[in-house]
Amino acid sequence: MSDLRDLLAYATARAADYRQNMVEGPVFPSGVDFDAIRVALGSLPDGPTPAAGVIHQLADIVEPTLVATTGPRYFGFVIGGALDAATAADVLTTAWDQNAFNAVSSPAAALVEDVAGGWLKDLLGLPAGASFGFVTGGQGANTVCLAAARQHVLAEAGWDVEGHGLQGAPTVRVVASAERHVTIDRAVRLLGLGADTVKPVGTDAQGAIDVGDLARVLADGPAAPTIVCLQAGNVNSGAFDNLLAATATAHEHGAWVHVDGAFGLWAAASTTTRHLVTGIEGADSWATDGHKWLNVPYDSGYAFCAHPHAHQAAMSYTAAYLTGQGDGGPRAPSDYVPESSRRARGFATWAALRQLGRAGVAELVERCCTLAQRFAEQLRAVDGITVANDVVLNQVLVSFGADDETNRVIDAVQRSGECWMGATTWHGRRLMRISVSNWRTTEADVDRSMAAILAAHPADGAAPAYRPAPGGGAGASSTSM
Repeated sequence: MSDLRDLLAYATARAADYRQNMVEGPVFPSGVDFDAIRVALGSLPDGPTPAAGVIHQLADIVEPTLVATTGPRYFGFVIGGALDAATAADVLTTAWDQNAFNAVSSPAAALVEDVAGGWLKDLLGLPAGASFGFVTGGQGANTVCLAAARQHVLAEAGWDVEGHGLQGAPTVRVVASAERHVTIDRAVRLLGLGADTVKPVGTDAQGAIDVGDLARVLADGPAAPTIVCLQAGNVNSGAFDNLLAATATAHEHGAWVHVDGAFGLWAAASTTTRHLVTGIEGADSWATDGHKWLNVPYDSGYAFCAHPHAHQAAMSYTAAYLTGQGDGGPRAPSDYVPESSRRARGFATWAALRQLGRAGVAELVERCCTLAQRFAEQLRAVDGITVANDVVLNQVLVSFGADDETNRVIDAVQRSGECWMGATTWHGRRLMRISVSNWRTTEADVDRSMAAILAAHPADGAAPAYRPAPGGGAGASSTSM
């Protein structure tokens, strides 16, 4: 037991040192030699190795190659850095090693997830009677919600998809923005509906869905079971679909409305941004990430459904060896997600919500939006730099002129280690994509990052020619998350 205590004490101390030191250290590792790391990791040993030696070796090898995504100057993707309480809760979650299948496998995991799910619905302005599942992230959440949608719209058409599958089933139409997140397409593929099922709807200049075009697409062709996918927060611009009007239009055509709110759904937590999600409660399902703006550790997303029967029918199963939790006990978490043997994700979410409280979540959202505006204002003031989007939330898209120059600046900023911004291609332009969603980020971090940007894009234009970083750099950073 003393060996275990010493080992865990070392691991937690090393983790704390890392989290403190990375605030000032380089945001992205430089000169990573993958071959050398592979050699250092070694081959599978023939016999056992003392646990202490294993952990020392792992930390020594891996730490120099870590990306400081939990730090205040990582803006590459919409990635929040885990809060202190959520991090500590995740350590306990690992140590407790609970299987959050149901209240028999872990009463604590089932109950805490039940409570945290209720808090999330309240915070996000979702119907109190909605069901929910704690999944791995936005992909999992969108897939679960669309599985429930598939079940519901086919049941309405008289088809039992859970029993009969899709062979011979009525064709399901999926209608979604031309600027939808790619996880929608993958979910549609995974659910057997096929990518060609998706009918794209035009958008406005900021990437929000054109409600008039939505009505046109819905009216086009014969009536069919239909799922409409809307967005709360465009992955590039941060723009919000008009959820109130789009939902009303979709429901007029008998469609299920799903809202992909991977990060934008958190706008509901603040009175200053809540107008962006007006009408959110009228949808049929919602997806969001916890490891984005709630700042909990990775492997945390949430799927909500206004039709619990459809949600449960799409996900649950029974077997003779499985024991029910009895009357009056907490819900079985596994009835609402694809996994059976599953991590107890509720502990970290509960801890984050408890640490921040309602006011703390609102303040986090507001501060990140204010800091995004600070980036935008300073960037607009520089000749040759253009902010390409309306900054309505935490996303800033930046052009430095020609695409090659934008790529060069992004590459130089990434190489500097001062901060890390990714790249994207939006409306035919190569752009720097700045996402502000970390609880640690301050005005000083924005100003320090601006200095790195301006060093890469001098006012006199005397910058070196663009040369992509070997094996990465701005030229390889076109995927948005």
